[in-house]
Amino acid sequence: MDVTFATETFISLLAALPLTLELAVTAIALGALLALALAAARLSGIVALDWFARLYVFVFRGTPLLVQIFLIYYGLSQFSSVRHSVLWPLLRDPYWCAVLALMLNTAAYASEIIRGGLLSVPHGQVEAARACGMPRIMILRRIVMPLAIRQALPGYGNEMISMIKATSLASIITLMEITGVAAKIISESYRVTEVFVVAGAIYLAINILLTRLIAVVEYRLSSHQREPLPINSELKGETA
Repeated sequence: MDVTFATETFISLLAALPLTLELAVTAIALGALLALALAAARLSGIVALDWFARLYVFVFRGTPLLVQIFLIYYGLSQFSSVRHSVLWPLLRDPYWCAVLALMLNTAAYASEIIRGGLLSVPHGQVEAARACGMPRIMILRRIVMPLAIRQALPGYGNEMISMIKATSLASIITLMEITGVAAKIISESYRVTEVFVVAGAIYLAINILLTRLIAVVEYRLSSHQREPLPINSELKGETA
């Protein structure tokens, strides 16, 4: 591998890193809000909301993200009602089309992760809180959500990592994020291996940092599961 060329490629790809991170963070944040709404619909007990959420999850998990991006970016513009709507300034922008596709896709997966976390909360703890006279908001804030987040975090962390990698598909609708810039460099230099090795290394570094961050959060949320220090080590510490 040509070290000089790899270094120049790395610098060029780093310039596209902010757009990649912006796409991922925006899509994950908006997708989390939609996922909460979908999970609430599944658990609401209202048949219409439950079946709407089921259909949504079925469609967006059962179709490729690439197809969803194409349908949003190229498909919606075919309808005159969309072109003359107040949403057209956003829907004609490839950035917001990519965010919309990523958001809708991740919400389908995240809603099932969140729903699983909520269902994992022991019913006995909720009943005990009610017996103590806790209002519903306090039960949700102090018991349900902390336990649900703790259970859902590993799965949701995997979904966030998947979204980081999925941002590479935004390059097909002219967005110059990391993969888009990499494709441009390849078209100019015809050096596929070096460019994609450097691009892959950047994605890998991002996901390593994200994995460590998730591990730290999970560790802090699971403090009660940490192994206690041996009594002998505690006595040695006090003696010292």
